[in-house]
This record gives sequence, C-alpha cells and structure tokens, in this order.
Amino acid sequence: ASVKYPDIQKAIKKIIDGETYGDPEKVIHWTTKSLMSISEELEKNYGIKVSHTVVASELSKMGYSKQLNRKMLQAGTPHPDRNLQFEYINKTAGDCIKRGIPVISIDCKKKENVGEFANKGAEYAPKGSPRKVKDHDYYDPDKGKAIPYGAYDIAYNEGYVNVGISKDTAQFAVNSIEAWWNEMGSERYSDATSLYITADGGGSNGSRNRLWKISLQEFANKTGLSVEVSHFPPGTSKWNKIEHRLFSFITKNWRGRPLESLEVIVNLISATKTAKGLRVECGIDERQYETGIKVEQDAIDKLNIEYNEFHGEWNYKISPILDDIS
Repeated sequence: ASVKYPDIQKAIKKIIDGETYGDPEKVIHWTTKSLMSISEELEKNYGIKVSHTVVASELSKMGYSKQLNRKMLQAGTPHPDRNLQFEYINKTAGDCIKRGIPVISIDCKKKENVGEFANKGAEYAPKGSPRKVKDHDYYDPDKGKAIPYGAYDIAYNEGYVNVGISKDTAQFAVNSIEAWWNEMGSERYSDATSLYITADGGGSNGSRNRLWKISLQEFANKTGLSVEVSHFPPGTSKWNKIEHRLFSFITKNWRGRPLESLEVIVNLISATKTAKGLRVECGIDERQYETGIKVEQDAIDKLNIEYNEFHGEWNYKISPILDDIS
C-alpha cells in the first residue's frame, strides 16, 4: 500500500488532525476515529482505496496503538508536597530492600458479588457454547460478597490475598497483613525485626483511621516487628504498587469467568502468574468484622508510635510494647 500510495501516511495524518491525543513526550498516540471511517475518508477524499487492516498497519508504523482509559488525572488540587512524599516513599523503600527489611504495598481490591454473574472479558470455549450467567447482577445474599485484601512484596514480586466475606475494616486490613506474614513473610524474612508498609491515605488503612493504628499496635506486639507506614498523598492511590503489580493481573486472569463461589475466586487468584515471575497465595477469612468501632483518645495516647518529622500524619512507626508480647 505504501508503494502504491506513497502519500498514505500524510493523508491519514490530515484525516485525524484534531482527533489525535497523547503525551507529547511519548511516541505512542491514539485517535478516536475508527479504522473503517479512516478507510472510507481515504477513498472519498484522497482516492486511496485500502482496507481497514491496512489503515491499522500504517497507524502502527506512525506510532499509534489501541489505548484504554487510564486513571491518571487527579481530581482537585494536588497537595504541594505530593512529589516530595513520592520521593520519600521511594527512598525509604529502596533503603529497606537493600537492608533486607520487607517492604509491602497493601490495599483492598474491588468487592465482587459471588455467584453466576457476568464478568467482563472473554475466555476460549467451543463455538456456540457461551457460559450462561444471570441476566441481572443483583446481589445474592445466599452467596454474599468477596472482599480481596492484598499484601504485595515489592522486592520478591510475591503477593498474598486475604478474601473476606464481611466488611473492609481496619481490623480486617491488619489481619490480612498478619495472614501475609504468617503464610509468606515470616519464612521469607525469618530474621526481620521491622516491616515497611506503603498504603493509600483513606479507607480501612487510612492515615486518619484510629482503629488502623490500634490494630497495627496489636500486630506489632504479637509479632515483635516494628511497623513503619507511609501513606500516599490524597488522590494518588493508583500509584500504589499493588494496583498494577498484583490486582491488575488478578483481574486479567479471571476476566470472562463468573465468580461462582469463594473457592473459585481463591483458585483463580492463586493461579495468577506473569512472565516476570509473579507468585500469589490466597486464603479465605470467614471472620465477621464490626463497623463503627470508636477509639478513644486515651487508647491513642498509649500507642508506641513515632511520627516522622516530614509529614508525620503520612509517615510514622509503631513499635512493639514489650509488656504485651507473649
């Protein structure tokens, strides 16, 4: 096509002028026009008669590709120290990894309805035999919801997902960290005396959540680990490593598969792997968690907590209270 129509790329550029988007510092761009519409305009306006597949090939040569929406724009005004906090987290995590201190990224994945519901994506099956699912995604109280809470080991590309059936509370979050430690971390880091956690700024592991800090103190007392925590600034949760190193691959692995039961969910999560060696373990947490638990100031005053000079509300360390360690 490029031999027959040497000006085809110039013509395509004119057609998509004003319809092209992308980061000016990147070579990848995209257009909102369909391949068929570009093909039709080439023939109508430039006398270039080529198929939509040829258009796709030429766009690829021009640095275009299919792109999905990506949540990268922050709502509201960014915090003035946003980048400084990123740099602090990066430096602290790097130093910890060099010293053999475990570094985990934590978060709760989207809650999923359990049952024969449609799941985005497709899977290979014999022609004419699609998997039958319910025509509505109404919550089934008999099967409930699955709440996957993950802990991702940044240094070793390993993750543990604790699938709860109750509520995403601070106690559930810390119990999920404890599950990772018991199932994977304590063996991998048998000599560890401290742990570094990176987390979002809100939710069950939020920087202002008092029960989160109380639960971390209990975890520190039980394990003997000093727990250092850094929260990402407001509106930047998508930069948390667990989002694109673990959760995204779990979503890809179960796309097109109805999440019929907790056992199916656990099996699909555990089977998640990548070419770079991601390993995932998974378990079910059947405990019921209470919401609305109030923590009084005197309990906070008893915490063995040290707030960092740089944004102590985001960066702090909770050390064991020796009298409470059995």
